[in-house]
Amino acid sequence: MRHLILLLSLLLAPAFADRGSQKSTQNLCSNYVSHKRQKRDWIWNQMHIKEEIDAPLPHHVGKITSSVRNNNAKYIIEGEYANTIFKVEETSGDVYAFERLDREKKAEYELTALIIDRTNNRSLERPSKFIIKVYDINDNAPVFVQKVFNGSVPEMSPVGTSVTKVTAVDADDPTVSGHATVTYEVTTGGEYFTIDDSG
Repeated sequence: MRHLILLLSLLLAPAFADRGSQKSTQNLCSNYVSHKRQKRDWIWNQMHIKEEIDAPLPHHVGKITSSVRNNNAKYIIEGEYANTIFKVEETSGDVYAFERLDREKKAEYELTALIIDRTNNRSLERPSKFIIKVYDINDNAPVFVQKVFNGSVPEMSPVGTSVTKVTAVDADDPTVSGHATVTYEVTTGGEYFTIDDSG
């Protein structure tokens, strides 16, 4: 009987040892995860603003947000017109424009977002570049590229003979449907001449 108990304990010992090593491995993993630095990322809302907004300034553009959790965190922006045209609310990350923007003058602005500890000015996250795009409104009329277009046609020419070509351009954004589309119309002399959409 004593030999049987001894044999059983010898057979079961590796199983208990293995279970103990699994437990200690689990504890090590759990400690590693809890002490491992969590990855932090910038989180963005899309940055865009319509041009020529007819509302009191400032105009809300968007929000820069980091997943950093720090009560002393402070948002800063740098770059094109930072802290002049564009300013950031340092605790919320809300970005505002303090001027009405004109897409035909400048269509986008490149800035950099930073988040720092206000007590020691230490950076809490890598800086991140972002672009503020100015959305077009259809606020420009087409204009002819020259004041006078001269044309001529021989007498007795058949109907449909080309007389001249005129060209007009529109400063609005051509990627927005209809904003920069130019069509032509003969306002005087329509009984003799027609014009197509190519001018």
